[in-house]
Amino acid sequence: MKILVLNGSPKGKNSITLQTVLYLEKVYPEHDFTVLHVGQRIKAYEKDFSEAKKALEDAEIILFAYPVYTFIAPYQMHRFIELIKENGVDLKEKFTTQITTSKHFYDVTAHKFIEENCHNLGLKYIRGLSADMDDLQEKKGQIEAESFFEQLLFDIKNDIYVCVSPGVYKEKREIYKPVLENTSKESGLDVVILTNCAEDDTNLRNMIEDFKSTLPYKAREVNLRKTRIDGGCLGCLRCSVTGKCVYKDGFDDFLRNEIQKANAIIYAFTISDHYTHSSLKLYDDRQFCNGHRAVTEGMTVGYLISGDYMAEHNLQTIVEARCEVGGTYLAGVATDEVDTSKSIQNLSQSICYALRNKCTRPKNFYGVGGTKIFRDLIYLMRGMMKADHKFYKKHGIYDFPHKKKGRILMMYIIGLLMNLPSVQKKMKGQMNEFIIAPYQKVIEAAKPKKDKY
Repeated sequence: MKILVLNGSPKGKNSITLQTVLYLEKVYPEHDFTVLHVGQRIKAYEKDFSEAKKALEDAEIILFAYPVYTFIAPYQMHRFIELIKENGVDLKEKFTTQITTSKHFYDVTAHKFIEENCHNLGLKYIRGLSADMDDLQEKKGQIEAESFFEQLLFDIKNDIYVCVSPGVYKEKREIYKPVLENTSKESGLDVVILTNCAEDDTNLRNMIEDFKSTLPYKAREVNLRKTRIDGGCLGCLRCSVTGKCVYKDGFDDFLRNEIQKANAIIYAFTISDHYTHSSLKLYDDRQFCNGHRAVTEGMTVGYLISGDYMAEHNLQTIVEARCEVGGTYLAGVATDEVDTSKSIQNLSQSICYALRNKCTRPKNFYGVGGTKIFRDLIYLMRGMMKADHKFYKKHGIYDFPHKKKGRILMMYIIGLLMNLPSVQKKMKGQMNEFIIAPYQKVIEAAKPKKDKY
């Protein structure tokens, strides 16, 4: 079969993900593999898409191959998908799948992003392979890659693919008109609205203006479409050693001085391609100059989103998970789906409350799980990722279970005691009381507070 590989890695032929594809090409020589290095040549394809269009139209199978960058595919792959749609390439009824390599940090949202866009393009999507970066070096990983490919061929032969019901989207959205009064502004806090609002995006523009009006702090706006960013993250890891990006576009200083010094960030965008315009993904990926460090921990964050947000479950996961992993406080999401002005007012009030009270919340599964993946990764790579390692040590992120020796010893002692028949008899029916005893002490020591509201 004619397999077109869309290599989304900016490293081109040196992509780790591509090595799995090359392995499959070697093992299954009867199939014709053609590789487009879309990640490395994205600027060329922006100028002339004819080569890519012909390759896409000639293919029987389209294989997306890429490393996972900040929750989804790299900016370059995101931009390539936009170009497919902009150039009207007809891919209906072709089969498609994907291969990624990562440390499994939100590979699920990356795969879902590609899957959802494949459905939009009329492709027959078959579940992909999410491999660890090191899997191909082990026999188990090689077997899993072969198993994936053989099932892919089986599914194609039997016309098996993921069937989905169409999402519930509004065909036409009413233009939102600003209605909120301008409030007096307090000083002392810096709120930045980070947006990729296009000049003709009336809804988002009006939402931003109403938010500025109702917010009792002066908010400054940064539009990524007007910000110099010379290109997407190259995955070269130079920043992990030097702390500086190889690009000379000043993004490092822009990020650290214009964005990260703010008290609150409001992300404002219109949904497209199950995320937003690739200009925000370009910004996302370039933030890797901060490495794996949650440098904005404790910051208040909110979202202004135009589009059918409630129908975009994967995007909802990304929005929440980004805050959870980064340790930022998600104050809310305002959309133009229902009662837009009320939604904007709610966000404004929530932002103010969070700023004034320095709100925090414990991490949920998204935050805990994501942080542990990074914790283990940085510990193993601490010899190279020195800035990350220093940050993780300083902030106590290396919370490995084996270091909690006192707790481990206590559990051993309790386990031994509970094996004794005399203790079992005495503890019968009292285990729950024993477990909650420390919590009862906290409750007993608690002092009443006056309700401020």
